[in-house]
Amino acid sequence: MTTYTNPVLNADWSDPDVVRVGDDFYLTASSFGRVPGLPLLHSRDLVNWTLVGHALQRLEPAREFAVPRHDCGVWAPSLRHHDDRFWIFWGDPDQGIFQVNAPEIRGPWTRPHLVKEGKGLIDPCPLWDDETGEAYLVHAWAKSRAGVKNRLTGHRMHPEGTGLLDAGRVIVDGDRIPGWFTIEGPKLYQHDGWFWILAPAGGVETGWQGAFRSRGFFGPYEERVVLEQKDTDVNGPHQGGWVRTCAGEDWFLHFQQRGAYGRVVHLQPMRWPDGGASRSGGAGGGGGWPVIGDDGAPVAVHERPALPPQPAAAPATDDDFPGGRFGRQWQWTANPHDGWATQHSGDGLRLTCVRSADAHDLRKVPNVLTQRLPGVPSVVEVELRLHSEEPGARAGLAVLGDAFGWIGLQRGSDGTVHLVHRFAETVAEAERDADHPRLAPGGRARLRIETGAGARCRFHYDTGDGLRPSGQVFAATPWRWVGALLGLFALAPVGAGHAGAAGFTRFRITPR
Repeated sequence: MTTYTNPVLNADWSDPDVVRVGDDFYLTASSFGRVPGLPLLHSRDLVNWTLVGHALQRLEPAREFAVPRHDCGVWAPSLRHHDDRFWIFWGDPDQGIFQVNAPEIRGPWTRPHLVKEGKGLIDPCPLWDDETGEAYLVHAWAKSRAGVKNRLTGHRMHPEGTGLLDAGRVIVDGDRIPGWFTIEGPKLYQHDGWFWILAPAGGVETGWQGAFRSRGFFGPYEERVVLEQKDTDVNGPHQGGWVRTCAGEDWFLHFQQRGAYGRVVHLQPMRWPDGGASRSGGAGGGGGWPVIGDDGAPVAVHERPALPPQPAAAPATDDDFPGGRFGRQWQWTANPHDGWATQHSGDGLRLTCVRSADAHDLRKVPNVLTQRLPGVPSVVEVELRLHSEEPGARAGLAVLGDAFGWIGLQRGSDGTVHLVHRFAETVAEAERDADHPRLAPGGRARLRIETGAGARCRFHYDTGDGLRPSGQVFAATPWRWVGALLGLFALAPVGAGHAGAAGFTRFRITPR
């Protein structure tokens, strides 16, 4: 194939940033309150991506993330390669600016280091000036915590990334730019003698991508809109990273907000009218502004980057859980405890039925194992057996967001197992039945969710006599910043002693 079609990552890989090291491209994204965090993706052609690991194994401070905090945690990371190390900076809106680094993309990664403490410090991005030896950092502000937004603050930074060397000053004030609001997500570069900040504005659903340039890091900066929706169906095209290939081509990866599907990732061609190169390599030229997409509009289909052809690839979704282990695509909804998932000699995921006072509300449960909802209509299937003999123990397959729905098995007080299907609306504090419970002979079931346009979900089950629909159509909903998630879980009521386990096998996602 000579062309590619957007989005190149059709699921919630929110707030992407990208870097090239040799012939390899690496991408990270926001992971918010899920664990492990800071996903690491790899590509050789900017179109086909695979998930190779995570840089953050636990969220800190640990006590803050012992319970789900779905919209908190890791916001808008920046990924850089400097001094033969990979660096990731991110903002936790309640804690401050953190940094981790590693000699290789697969680690080992350092523990999180707090670069600057404070409320509302988000979207940090570092820059090392190899000519002067100076290091800088720019960040945005979350009004929900700091009381201010629409401005970018710049600092001189210790070259080792351990701290900031000044109190910082506002280098871009969006309130002084007519029509601009909610400037955030800055990415900092040097190009042809200018400091460049690529930063979105206008909000995630309706905004645009801006570019700012100055001869000095602390300004003053000029601004220009370089990517906007125009007459396309790509709303709010913004917040991402610029990367240059070995062949000298420039590309921009950014997100589009798509409701319950979250923030999907698009690849846009990018060029400098002067044809100049960044300080990282190549020949320089004049001082034009970058042109992204089709003269500032997002492209749907475009000629592929001039890179060696690669086999089709995408982040994994299916899982047979060999030895009881789950793949890299899965994340817990809070810091995990030992014993939630048990390794064993066969295939299949064995989840402990964790006792919880919040078993009636999956949004409050930390031991839900999740992955992203696909951005295309799909069929999601898993086979479940409830081993637990504990009355009230349940396990199932869920679509999780501000509202949630799930289908699965529950042990009754008389020892029988029932197929149950439940949901909770956004404002509801507890789930209720979406269909009538029915006996599940043998404590087994095949569970299916069919997703359609608008993330509308139809639930099905098979307890031995064929696949049957259950309940009404359920429209998946996101959290405030996070797309809807698929989840597997096992729970039991509060009580004493071990409550048993549930087994999941053959998890599959197939495009419809």
